[in-house]
Amino acid sequence: MTNPQSLDLKRYIRDIPDFPKPGILFRDITPLLADATAFRESIRRLAEPFRGQRIDAIVAAEARGFIFAAPLAIELTTGFVPVRKPGKLPYDRHSHHYTLEYGTDTLEMHVDGVHKGQNVLVVDDLLATGGTVLACCELLKKSGANIVGCAFAIELTALGGAAAIAPYKAYSIVKY
Repeated sequence: MTNPQSLDLKRYIRDIPDFPKPGILFRDITPLLADATAFRESIRRLAEPFRGQRIDAIVAAEARGFIFAAPLAIELTTGFVPVRKPGKLPYDRHSHHYTLEYGTDTLEMHVDGVHKGQNVLVVDDLLATGGTVLACCELLKKSGANIVGCAFAIELTALGGAAAIAPYKAYSIVKY
């Protein structure tokens, strides 16, 4: 039996060329999610640098960020706060409008999801250019939260996302 800590998680990430459009190499996490050992190990590795720190909440934007954030919140014994697209949250919300490569978008979070002074970890499946996670950080700043870091299952290093989200520390378990 393979030791989970020695797993090469890249073996569980499938490359899909030209998706969603020509010239893009899509990193498909569904094989990793389908393998219980690999998925569990990815959550363990995401949690490792944050164990022993006071983290009051984990925040993630829909939808794939939720996949890693919810089990990570359980692993770190803390709560999970969803960040959603407009019209999905039923209570009073903070909103942040931001620019994407080809347009604009908006993310929202309940005003009582995170409180002033709370230590928050932002989680997503993939760090590319950093736009979505920066939008999450802007929402958290409206709440007065302390962002302790940003954790990702995958980082596409050539796209410079870690530098783009500075001063927030980026931690990734698989890098391409």
